[in-house]
Amino acid sequence: MKVGFIGLGQMGHGMAANLIRAGHEVIVYNRTPSKAKDLGAKIAHTPGEAAAGAEAVFTMLANDAAVEAVTFGPGGLLTALPTNAIHISSSTISVALSEKLTQAHAQAGQHFVAAPVFGRPDAAAAAKLFIATAGEAETLAVCQPLFEAISQRVFVLGEVPSRANLVKLSGNFLIASVIESLGEAMALVAKGGVDKHAYLDLLTSTLFSAPVYKTYGKLIADEAFEPAGFAAPLGQKDIRLVLAAGETLNVPLPLASLLRDRFLTLLAQGGEKLDWSAIGQLAAKDSGQ
Repeated sequence: MKVGFIGLGQMGHGMAANLIRAGHEVIVYNRTPSKAKDLGAKIAHTPGEAAAGAEAVFTMLANDAAVEAVTFGPGGLLTALPTNAIHISSSTISVALSEKLTQAHAQAGQHFVAAPVFGRPDAAAAAKLFIATAGEAETLAVCQPLFEAISQRVFVLGEVPSRANLVKLSGNFLIASVIESLGEAMALVAKGGVDKHAYLDLLTSTLFSAPVYKTYGKLIADEAFEPAGFAAPLGQKDIRLVLAAGETLNVPLPLASLLRDRFLTLLAQGGEKLDWSAIGQLAAKDSGQ
């Protein structure tokens, strides 16, 4: 397929590379063009140029503002994307923006699919992402070969795109909850004289063998928060969007409110460049370790 790809950060670069490897004709756009040089793909000068003539265009960007800019801004993809072509948003964005994009593309005679992904940069590079997607069934069928090129499994969550974004936000909320609880538990046992790595081995070999405990438990035990695989400001952003979704749906999320404060604490202490798992170190600091 002819595919545009917008956003070549740590996640997008691996995704675009795997689409190229799978034989798709890919044109890429990134605010910093040098990040595209090693891909061997044609480089667009504007988001609209990446979308023009494409059957589908991916956006993989940091936040709502970035997605809105490349979609609705000057030289944006909305006016350039052909009729019946597809905008596939793999960014973690708000439910409200997903709804806005769905409506805008429908009015333009285009299609919108939400396809946020679960996985860190190494999973993106290895085509081992998990995709949570939603959109019209016929449109999702067209996207399937693209999804297969970048992921190990696709989960279809219905025909309303914003539902996939809601699920993605809820998933990131759960990951952050695991990070915080791991950090508190490890601070407790470490202050009591237990080796953190031995403790983590016990946890992940028995009741808590899920990848999220292994991945983030090791980062916390090793205090390996740089370079960031997923930067702390992005974690703070996602928790803010979770709380906004909860407010819209009248769902209290008291743990999410705590996590918001933990991220703000980390950022206030200069943690902007750290991995979001660094909130798991706050409990140790609070206990004087």
